[in-house]
Amino acid sequence: MIAFSQPLVLLALPLALLPLLGRWLKAADLPRLDLRPSDSPSIVVNHGLTATGILAIAALIVGISGPHLSGGAETYTGTGTNLVLLIDRSSSMNDTFAGRTPKGNEESKAAAARRILSDFIAKRPDDRIGLAAFSTAPMTVLPLTNSRSAVAGAIAALDERGLSQTDVGRGLALALSMMDDASAIGSRAVLLVSDGAGVIAPEVQKALRALARRQPVNLYWIYLRTKGAKSLFEVPPPGEPDTPQLRPERHLHLFLQRLAIPYRAFEAESPDAVPQAIAAIDKLERRAIVTQRTIARRDLDWIAFITAALASSVLAFARWLERPYSFFEPLPPMVSS
Repeated sequence: MIAFSQPLVLLALPLALLPLLGRWLKAADLPRLDLRPSDSPSIVVNHGLTATGILAIAALIVGISGPHLSGGAETYTGTGTNLVLLIDRSSSMNDTFAGRTPKGNEESKAAAARRILSDFIAKRPDDRIGLAAFSTAPMTVLPLTNSRSAVAGAIAALDERGLSQTDVGRGLALALSMMDDASAIGSRAVLLVSDGAGVIAPEVQKALRALARRQPVNLYWIYLRTKGAKSLFEVPPPGEPDTPQLRPERHLHLFLQRLAIPYRAFEAESPDAVPQAIAAIDKLERRAIVTQRTIARRDLDWIAFITAALASSVLAFARWLERPYSFFEPLPPMVSS
C-alpha cells in the first residue's frame, strides 16, 4: 500500500497545470502566425512538450511528498518451531567448564552458550523464539517473537553475573507457560541450558505435570557439565546414597523423563561439545509452522525524482534545438550579368 510521509505537499499538485498557461514554441516575428496552416508534427510536438512540463512538475511534487510502500508483517508457512530458550543465570555459569574463573582467552559457560545460541537462531529464520532466564527466581526476558534482532539483543543482554541459587523448577514452569502464545500450527519446544539443578518442590512438580498435560511440548536439556561433576546418566553403585539433595541433576533428569512428553538430554563437557547438541536439536525441530516475516518500508521518491529529471531534460533539449530566425533577414546581393 502506497503512503506519503508529507501528504500535505500533494495539495500543490494543481501547480502542475502551469504549462497550459504558457507557450512552449518560441514566438516568431510574423504577424498573424495563426493564419499559417498548422501541420500535424507541430501539433504533436507542442502538446507533447506541454504534457512533459506537466509531468515534470507533478513528479517533483510527488517526490517531495515522500511516497513509500508501508512495511508490516506477512504471514506464511515456514519450517521451524515455537521455541523457548531457558537459560541458567546462576553464578556457576560464569565459570569455565573447568570450574574456574575465565583467564585470558578462556570462555565461560554462559559466554559459550550465548555465542552458540546466537549462531543457532541466525540459521533458523522461521522459528518463533522466546527467552526466559532463572537463578534465584525465573523471569521472562522476551516473549515469543519473530524478530531476530530482538532475540539477538535479549541473548546478548544475559551477560550480567547471576545469583548463587538455581530454581530450575519454576524456570521450567515459566518456559512451559510461555507456550500459551505459540503459533496454532507448529511444534513447541523448550531448550534448557544449564550447568546444574536444584531440588524441585512437590507443588512445583505438580504444576509442571499439569503444564505438560495441557499442551504437547518437546523438551531438551543441554547440561553444561563442569569438570569433575557426575554425569546425568551415571547410575550410583549399590549402597551409595542417591537422593535429590546429593544428585539434583540426575534426579531432575529422571523427573523430566517421567513427564510423559518428548524429552532428550545432552551433555557438553567443553565449548566444542555444545554445537554438537545444538545441531542434533536443529535436525529434530524442523516442522511446518505458521509464522510471520517483517516487510521493511520501501521508499519510492527516487522514482518520482528520476521521472522529473528525465522530463526536465527533454524540455531543456527541446529548448536547445530552437534556432534564432528573423523573417526580415536581408536578401543576398544580386549578381549583375
